[in-house]
Parts: sequence; structure tokens; C-alpha cells
Amino acid sequence: MYKTSFTLKTSSYLELVDIQRQVDQAVSDCGIIDGICHVYNPHTTGAITINEGADPTVQTDIVMALEGMIPFSLDYRHMEGNSPSHVLASLFGTSETIFVENGQLLLGTWQKIYFCEFDGPRTRTVHVRVVAG
Repeated sequence: MYKTSFTLKTSSYLELVDIQRQVDQAVSDCGIIDGICHVYNPHTTGAITINEGADPTVQTDIVMALEGMIPFSLDYRHMEGNSPSHVLASLFGTSETIFVENGQLLLGTWQKIYFCEFDGPRTRTVHVRVVAG
């Protein structure tokens, strides 16, 4: 098993940050030819997702749709004022698992891995584990 972590700084309250390069580097560094790569986010107001990476307007559209779907003006009970962020993180999830084949992530042609920031700007940590098998 190979494990590593990296940090990233987000710049907006709600954004998708491309972390493909960092995850690709972890897979490259580990030397595992075939296995699985698990990308995990330990934050309650962030998430990991895989989506279109060729056209950056897709990320913009996702953020716009999320702002329309999850009301920020409800009478939330959580006193920190970031309840919508917790809701969004729960909808997306904390991690993604991707197959590793021939030393590379087995992603679709247009797919990239993103950290989803729902309570930024912040400094975040992402953990990557690659397991042979």
C-alpha cells in the first residue's frame, strides 16, 4: 500500500477544484501497476467527485445548479451558519475509488477528479491511498 496526502487552498465559498494532477502524481510515485486508488476528504463541508474535465464551464454549471438546489436562506438550526455546506457535502460524499490499470488511473476520456469546496475559502487536506491488487 502507498499513502500520501496533499493540501490545497480554495478561493471561493463554493467551487470545484481540479486535483487530477496531484492524484496522478501519487499513482505515478507509488509504482503500483494494477490496483485501486482511494481519494478521501476528511472535511465535513467538502467532498470529492469525478466529472467532466474538458470544458471548465461544466464546473461553473454544477456550482450554479447547486446554489439553486440547496437554499442558503432556510431557517437552519446549526449555529455556525454553514448548514448548506454540510448538506452539499453529504450529497456528494467524502471519497472516490478509481481503478489503477497499467500504472494509470482508469478514468473515462473526459473525466477528472475534483475537490468540492462548500465552505471556503479554506486550506484543505486530501488523502490518497493506492493498493495493489
